[in-house]
Amino acid sequence: MSQATDMLSAYIAAEQAVLNGRSYTWGDRTLTRADLDQIQNGRREWQRIVDAEARTAAGRKGPALASFNGVIR
Repeated sequence: MSQATDMLSAYIAAEQAVLNGRSYTWGDRTLTRADLDQIQNGRREWQRIVDAEARTAAGRKGPALASFNGVIR
């Protein structure tokens, strides 16, 4: 697993715990429902990084572009 995958897993675990009404301790910090937005923002960021790594591993650099007029800019 990459560091990004590990971080995504940690954010998912924190989000699940908080959504289930529990607190989540990460290092010396305890996260609660009040921290949910912060947790979700972190999860989305790490998801983007994991997705980018997967695209790179598959040999793609980014989303495919469609040209409806024959010209791709």
